Amino acid sequence: MSTVDHSLTIRTKLPSDVGTFGQVIAAIGNAGGEVGGVDLVRAGPSTVTRDITVQVVDEAAADAVQKAIGALRGVEVEHSHDRVFTCHVGGKVTMRNRVPVATRDDLAMAYTPGVARVCMAIHDDPEKVWDYTIRGNSVMVVSDGSSVVGQGDLGAEASLPAVEAKCVFLRELAGVDAFPLPIIERDPDKMADIIARCSSVFAGIHLTDIAAPRCFELATKLRERIDIPVLHDDQEGTAAALLAALTNGLRIAGKTLEESTIVVAGLGPGGMSIVRILIAAGVGKSLIACDRQGAVTSERSDLSDQLAWVAANTNPEGKSGGAAALIEDADAFIGLSSSGILTAADVRRMAENPVVLALAMPDPELPPSDALEVAGVYGTGRPDLPNQINSALAYPGIWRGALDCRARHLNQAMIMAAARAIADTCGSALSEGYVVPSVLNPDLVDDVAKAVRTTAEATGAARAWSM
Repeated sequence: MSTVDHSLTIRTKLPSDVGTFGQVIAAIGNAGGEVGGVDLVRAGPSTVTRDITVQVVDEAAADAVQKAIGALRGVEVEHSHDRVFTCHVGGKVTMRNRVPVATRDDLAMAYTPGVARVCMAIHDDPEKVWDYTIRGNSVMVVSDGSSVVGQGDLGAEASLPAVEAKCVFLRELAGVDAFPLPIIERDPDKMADIIARCSSVFAGIHLTDIAAPRCFELATKLRERIDIPVLHDDQEGTAAALLAALTNGLRIAGKTLEESTIVVAGLGPGGMSIVRILIAAGVGKSLIACDRQGAVTSERSDLSDQLAWVAANTNPEGKSGGAAALIEDADAFIGLSSSGILTAADVRRMAENPVVLALAMPDPELPPSDALEVAGVYGTGRPDLPNQINSALAYPGIWRGALDCRARHLNQAMIMAAARAIADTCGSALSEGYVVPSVLNPDLVDDVAKAVRTTAEATGAARAWSM
């Protein structure tokens, strides 16, 4: 049952007779709901009004629960509200001033005449923009709405709640001022032009929920035009999180990246990025990648430029077939493809203590019930299972580190440093059920930020160095 996507509060007026409340709770359970909390609103001589928070699997179940309550004798459903929609009323982000404007003196300092001196200082030395404006701590979060949180092409305006959510994460977890900017444009050249022309107020560009191959094209064009970092969470964020989980999973199995055979299924943005980062980590000779058409080899006639690169750098033995065939004797499987493509029988043909990181949503490539008996380490993208692997493990810390050193760009070394930091944050708690830390781990963002900043300084990507 999803307790996040479908949660509602039902205001119910019922007789104060003994046993009536128990009937309400039973009716909710029989209709497929789960009570999460009960609050007393008011009590009269003969009735009691309560707010009952209920989790259900979908909207149909929500309707069924309300009908079941209303069908009880003497019980009235006054109203209900979807708690997810309530959370989003008015949007999830806002702007707040960092300086007071309460007196005439405040106005003179923040605005005229004082502000003119600051404008002239930046005019004379453009680098001062990082110190005296919002730019040094701000990120533009961009989407065209073409691939929104697993729901497909919804358009720019419908992507705004998801884009806002990334801004909330960056603000709360990393102290980054992130601004949502969905773009009503699909041509990569025009998108790059729009973003570049707006970039003077930002220290970085965060791309999200953009379909392939447009996301690849846009990132490339932006990196050619602007001198601030461009991060696509489905690429760099997912790659860093997966590399961390894989490193720790293999460590538990007594193996290393360099010695292991790894199969990657699914070559969208996340899959392509994990292939690239694994090759950079030294596992290209024992790495096999596949998509819907099977293993990527130079023998295929349908290869794009990106897939041709994969063929040239992986699968030296030219193995063919789909994921179920390719994982025989493999040490690890990474899935960013579709649900249910593996069975327990398939995984039994893998090497001893296999690592299975199955990120298909809402249901992973290998069902959790099958994984319990065959996988040495099992991770998914789901929040209701151990080892949740999500790009949010990486990108708040990556941005904090990049902004702290005023990075010009993100490089592969910085992403790999983020992955190592995520893995190391598990510390002594590392186990089969804890190969990545929680997104809310209090040390995670600081650990990743420090690693990213140090690597940026060492690789020449930084504008500013720590003292």
